[in-house]
Amino acid sequence: MQTSLPETYLATPEGQRAESVLRSCVHCGFCNATCPTYQLLGDELDGPRGRIYLIKEMLEQDAASDVTGRHLDRCLTCRACETTCPSGVAYGELLEIGRNYLEANRPRSFRERFLRRWLLRVVPNPGAFAFWSSLGRLAKPFLSARLRRQLPARARRSSFVAPEIENPAGTVLLLDGCVQRTATPAVNDTLERLLAARQIRVLRLKDEGCCGGLALHLGEEAAALATMTAGLDRIVPVLDQVDAVISTASGCGVTLKDYGRLLAQDGARSRQAQALADKIMDVGEYLTALGGDWSRASESTRVALHLPCTLQHGQRQGSHPSVLLEAAGYELVATRDDHLCCGSAGSYALLQPELSETLGENKLAALSGEDPDVIATANVGCQMHLGGLAGVPVRHWVELLAVPEAGG
Repeated sequence: MQTSLPETYLATPEGQRAESVLRSCVHCGFCNATCPTYQLLGDELDGPRGRIYLIKEMLEQDAASDVTGRHLDRCLTCRACETTCPSGVAYGELLEIGRNYLEANRPRSFRERFLRRWLLRVVPNPGAFAFWSSLGRLAKPFLSARLRRQLPARARRSSFVAPEIENPAGTVLLLDGCVQRTATPAVNDTLERLLAARQIRVLRLKDEGCCGGLALHLGEEAAALATMTAGLDRIVPVLDQVDAVISTASGCGVTLKDYGRLLAQDGARSRQAQALADKIMDVGEYLTALGGDWSRASESTRVALHLPCTLQHGQRQGSHPSVLLEAAGYELVATRDDHLCCGSAGSYALLQPELSETLGENKLAALSGEDPDVIATANVGCQMHLGGLAGVPVRHWVELLAVPEAGG
């Protein structure tokens, strides 16, 4: 793709990266075949190729239009286009550049500003998220059907207390995340129990903080980087004590694995960011590397596996859950359109509710064709989104594994 970005912009790291990504696109359009919003809306500007043209035009003309804002807002950041692209276009990075530019140069309506500020204050703060979730459940009779479906159910933690492990076979830092520690805390409690049975010592940080993914996807670059550096500073003191840093939320994991790039310009922290990124592992990666046999924890046997976009397209680690579940004795039923997004996409369900719900219903139909007993996923946002629509339980796949017998 030919570009003519302003020289002043090309002199910046963002300008150089934008030009590199833009020039790698060959206009083939293969990306549209796997783009959820293009498949749903049929508008070229709601597919990756069209959005690339919009970003190119915006940067070249130094002008942020409402049209560009509308179509970039509709992007799920699912990155299915990256999996499909034969030219290796780093669409996700270009989208970050485009959204950062839009937020800095295009005024939003009062409603949009209010909702985005509310999300940035509440979602990364477990205490605030728990408060607003409880308030929402109290007001549930007065809410619309769509909002009722988006409310997280009241979560109860297990009574499990990790034993002291004198001679651990390994040590890991288990990240609790923001929403997950409030909405689905049993996921990490289950994993800690599984790892304790294998003599793996688990560290958890009370003041862990947010990974910064929400602000990053909203185009709030300064807030994202500040959140990332604060979280990095909390983790670095224990980084040398652990073999791996594990996330059971694939949406957090994909952001953390990218810290080396995202914080590359942050001087002394850049090496620390890369060191953290090198130790981040999705739970499926870690359990696969750990090895050993797992057994089924549920009487349900037929599982429809949903692989979140952040796992299969972002991290490219989508094979582990299916292998581990089948090894544990589950039957994975046939599903359709596995590459398409469920419509959760972090804050997307609140910012683009109609599109999000339609995509969720389509995904649910694709998962339910063989009447599964349970739907398993690997990310808290997908679990909540599909759980609000599904007629069968939606669980994190880790919860379907049983603690091995002593000596197993």
